[in-house]
Amino acid sequence: MKADVLVIGAGAAGMMAAGTAGENGADVILLERNERPGRKVMITGKGRCNVSNNCKDIQSLISNVPTNGRFLYGAFNGWMPSDTVDFFESRGVLLKVERGNRIFPVSDKAVDIVDCLHSYADKYAKFVQGRATELIIKDGAVKGVKLTDGSVINADKVIIATGGKSYPQTGSTGDGYSLAQQAGHTVIDPVPSLVPLEAHEGYCSQLMGLSLRNISIRVMDTEKNKKVYEDFGEMLFTHFGVSGPCILSASAHMRDMKKGKYEIYIDLKPALTEEQLDTRILRDFSENTNKNFINALDALLPKKLVPVIVKLSHIPMATKVNQITREQRAGLVKLLKNLKVTVTGFRPIDEAIVTSGGVSTKEISPSTMESKLVSGLYFAGEVIDVDAYTGGFNLQIAFSTGRLAGLNCI
Repeated sequence: MKADVLVIGAGAAGMMAAGTAGENGADVILLERNERPGRKVMITGKGRCNVSNNCKDIQSLISNVPTNGRFLYGAFNGWMPSDTVDFFESRGVLLKVERGNRIFPVSDKAVDIVDCLHSYADKYAKFVQGRATELIIKDGAVKGVKLTDGSVINADKVIIATGGKSYPQTGSTGDGYSLAQQAGHTVIDPVPSLVPLEAHEGYCSQLMGLSLRNISIRVMDTEKNKKVYEDFGEMLFTHFGVSGPCILSASAHMRDMKKGKYEIYIDLKPALTEEQLDTRILRDFSENTNKNFINALDALLPKKLVPVIVKLSHIPMATKVNQITREQRAGLVKLLKNLKVTVTGFRPIDEAIVTSGGVSTKEISPSTMESKLVSGLYFAGEVIDVDAYTGGFNLQIAFSTGRLAGLNCI
């Protein structure tokens, strides 16, 4: 087989790159190891696909990319979220903007996004199922790849868009890293990003399945006694610790992870000051004056959380609320505004939404996505050492880098 351009990986970046190159006149082969393309896109946003973020300027986009954000200036400049919206809506997939400027398909179905990308790539590229194991490089230029079955695909240009190492069941097993290393590229060791967190506190497993909305969190680096992140929104308790949108975003700020380095403080009532919360508790107590403490918090907290808060407050559960002292009540207020979770580590990388790490940005041209080491070799998407917060930013990176690589490999 031979093509002008070979794209390895039919995810968001790969399908965008293949369609772009083909639409602009190149003969393109899109190589995918899975039977169906876009398997990882199918599970993003809990199957709803948070396709982008409604940012209006490049600086806002870059500020949401903690790892090598400025490297993406050229890619974002050429393909903004508004271009992503136009791309899908012009092809019949209507989009909507939700809280946090997150963009979703109106249908709430990721399959609509995948089908649209697949249709675009299929129109301009030839799909081939297979797995690349080796780059063919001669005289400092890429010439194609060898596949696991021993066959060869010859190509003047090769775009590696194989993703990272998160969700390996979707095909993201790090193949692109080994291909890049064959070309002499430095690969920053991949670590989980946007990943659930394991915690020391046993009460997390007691609260498994409890989702908290409209809470705020504050993440502290205990070694530096410094706040590294804060957020407002939703979180979830699990058998191992904590998860949910706020937690996943917080994980992107945790570097050099070690047990006890990070502590998360949850404000269960962020809309109330400590004084206002104390007034609220006094009102609840006055309405339940003869009740035991354990039975007087139902209006304030989710039922599952009540026994945990009672235990952590050190107020005996059978204490009548009219006997609770001002000092005990002040301690309860502090607890509700600062429920502590001690992070012991990340969940495994195969549970991460994205990976931090990948092909060093120092060895890729930011204006073209071409390798600085091997002529004709390009990179797009998560295989590059860039990662962003939750909210549609990582898919926007895939689309922007895929588009840029596709345009420049013609």
